[in-house]
Amino acid sequence: MNWINGLFNIPSALQAVVILSLICAIGLTLGKIRLGGISLGIASSSSSALRGQLRVADRPPDAHLLRDVRLVLFVYTLGLHVGPNFFGSFRQEGTMFNLWSLGVILVGTAMAVALTYIMGIPMSAMVGILCGATTNTPALGAAEQALAHVGNSGGEAALATAVTYPLGVVGVIFAMIFIRKFFVRPADLELRHDAEEDYTYIGQFVVVNPALVGKTVAEIVQGTHLKFIISRIWRNKEVLVPKGETVLKENDNLLVITNKDEAAGMEILFGKQVTRDWNKEQIDWNHIDSHLESRIIVLSKPGLNGKRLGQLHLRDMYGVNVSRVLRGDIKLLATERLVLRYGDRLTIIGKPGAIDHAEHYLGNSVKTLNEPNISSIFLGMMLGLALGTIPLSLPGMDAPIRLGIAGGPIMMGIIVGAFGPRLHIVSYTTRSASLMLRKLGLALYLACLGLDAGKDFLSTVIRPEGLLWVGAGFLLTVVPIVIVGIVALRTRKFDFGTVCGILCGSMANPMALGYANDTLKGETGNISYAAVYPLGMFIRVIIAQVLVMFFV
Repeated sequence: MNWINGLFNIPSALQAVVILSLICAIGLTLGKIRLGGISLGIASSSSSALRGQLRVADRPPDAHLLRDVRLVLFVYTLGLHVGPNFFGSFRQEGTMFNLWSLGVILVGTAMAVALTYIMGIPMSAMVGILCGATTNTPALGAAEQALAHVGNSGGEAALATAVTYPLGVVGVIFAMIFIRKFFVRPADLELRHDAEEDYTYIGQFVVVNPALVGKTVAEIVQGTHLKFIISRIWRNKEVLVPKGETVLKENDNLLVITNKDEAAGMEILFGKQVTRDWNKEQIDWNHIDSHLESRIIVLSKPGLNGKRLGQLHLRDMYGVNVSRVLRGDIKLLATERLVLRYGDRLTIIGKPGAIDHAEHYLGNSVKTLNEPNISSIFLGMMLGLALGTIPLSLPGMDAPIRLGIAGGPIMMGIIVGAFGPRLHIVSYTTRSASLMLRKLGLALYLACLGLDAGKDFLSTVIRPEGLLWVGAGFLLTVVPIVIVGIVALRTRKFDFGTVCGILCGSMANPMALGYANDTLKGETGNISYAAVYPLGMFIRVIIAQVLVMFFV
């Protein structure tokens, strides 16, 4: 049986892979067990290592490297996933998300200052407790630099972080479980701002406005601020695919696609709306007109990635109209200024032969889409790590701060996801591949984290001040989350998943986000998490240095 002993007790890369695989397998299995309707999900990857502490001779030598690589993989692919809608969210609720996150940070900071005097804990240790309670190692690095500047070694801060970090990891989960058990109503679990959203509206209108009669479609579009697409025109018994030079006549029936918030303006523009619901999922568009076909075509030619729809001239070249663009689960209006992305699905209306030519031009190769762009992912991770090492000097700060190995990659993922197509960078990844990468990265990161934290946890806690630090850290983790979480649920129209994302992002806690994703439906938690994570982490790094400057 020496070969089995060698797998676990001889430090090597093999030992690291075997132990981490065992932790993930046991943890993910335990995560499926539900007690009182609650399960930890992927979070059990860490807690299983923390509880058992895996009695091996030495911790795997590559655990730190594996942990950091998996964290980078998780945060970068998460940023890549939410990037396309990240900046748009600030025009909607992203700013409010960050204000609630700031509330969590301010409550925790105020508590840290108060507990310094109430418990008699020196600020040199309290700043470490705060970093551990909020699982923010970049903040600890900044605090250690600030402490060194005032003549403090920083060892007390590092030790306090090591003691409070494990409960900081799981404390957010306990707080969310508490909120859900006692304060969440059934309506709070319903998605109110789901990522799967249809921004378009389809309506049938009759041209009775005399100002439009005799004008071309191009002239009408240029003369109004409203954005719309006329997909077809019914004129007597004739069906037309309109072009820019098509002249409208009185009593023309138009099938119009527009944005939801501009639907009311369509009736004012054309003069009359036909009472018929064209927005039902059950409509068979190919049986409406025998001469026209509606087909969904996938943009799979890399050369078209990042081009505006108007630059393709599909209407002039092939005599077809693009009515809507399906990007992931979001339906967008196909305006000429819409920047297309690799993997977009275009709804095209026209004659079958014309659509065939357009299909050949656009690619429509589903097989090509299934091939992951691994090289672009590694390139993005490398650029993210480089971004995280850039020193940022702020007024009043003696030492520069950095985004680190978590902040840099998530910011780069967001940037590539949002602006990659404009630079003709193909960042498309299938939904299943993206989810697989995020789950794999998070599970292995948490396994390394639990193994690392569990090794010295008990020996540190039995120190005279250890339990006091653990108690203070647990309060700094749980109390701000509970207070702000309950207030957010009661005063804003956020679903519980969105609130969980805000809370996890404000605490820089990917494990708690994994729990939220496993126990709640929808992607709202990921969206709000990514919206608040970069700014929240940045503010905590600054606060750690401010506390040292004013209280040490």
